[in-house]
Amino acid sequence: MKRVGKLMVVSLFLAVILTGCKGNTEADSQGEGSQIQVVTTYSILHDIVRNIGGNLVEIQSLVPIGANPHEYDPLPLDIQKTEDADIVFYNGLNLEEGNSWFEKLIETAGKGGESAPVFKLSEGVEPLYLSSEGNEGEEDPHAWLDIRNGIKYAENARDALIKIDPEHAADYSENAEKYISKLESLHDEVIEKFSQIPKDKRFLVTSEGAFKYFGTAYDFHAGYIWEINAENQGTPDQVTQIVELIKEKNIHVLFVETSIDSRSMEMVSAETGVPIGGKLFTDSLGEEGEPGDSYIGMMEWNINMIFEQLMAKAE
Repeated sequence: MKRVGKLMVVSLFLAVILTGCKGNTEADSQGEGSQIQVVTTYSILHDIVRNIGGNLVEIQSLVPIGANPHEYDPLPLDIQKTEDADIVFYNGLNLEEGNSWFEKLIETAGKGGESAPVFKLSEGVEPLYLSSEGNEGEEDPHAWLDIRNGIKYAENARDALIKIDPEHAADYSENAEKYISKLESLHDEVIEKFSQIPKDKRFLVTSEGAFKYFGTAYDFHAGYIWEINAENQGTPDQVTQIVELIKEKNIHVLFVETSIDSRSMEMVSAETGVPIGGKLFTDSLGEEGEPGDSYIGMMEWNINMIFEQLMAKAE
């Protein structure tokens, strides 16, 4: 009887433990489920929203790292992610307009309106415009390459998250304040750093004309093979024009973007004898754990790469 009694006690003890474990698992599950479900169109927005939302949000990005957000074909899984999202963030400014992929996705997923909010993170940004044939007057999407616009994106992310989750307004505001402070410091650092480059050397030649906002913010001239990635890339006329510009301006270094096929720029380099100095981030972050795997990280990489290459050629 004593042995049976002991077994009953042990069994009861194990039952209590198992019940407790089950209870903890459900609590954890409920904690996860209480997170705001967020979808962003591409990796740069993912990182900005992640910094504002912290552990209150669970974020999924649609366009894979290294891929082109201008022209994207959503997968069935992307539709499911978007259907399940509490909030969707996109860039706007003509970025997700290629083949109307984002518009079709939102319609298919049943998003839009107050019941299924979709927010444009570039809201309030003063747009710059395209000028190449066939694109005249369209908005240039690459506003985030001016860090001041990155700050605007962060503010918009904060306001959107507060709107749908006012209970945690103080958390979103605190996260935004810390993150924006870092961006403001980085912007000031860029101004100081680039002031050391002679003005006649501040010429940035890339494959895509993504650096208009950057050039306007930090006093650079920008040259490119094609103006926006939705175009046919590296046509003979485009290559001829950039080769002539490089010779005319006596440009000494070229750059290629991480999300771009480098062959067109390699052709330009071979034609002019001007080396490719390095890679820059434009439409995508780097892979996790690699340089440029955050918005601040990619901007720091670009700033340092441009500074080092142009200063080396200025000496």
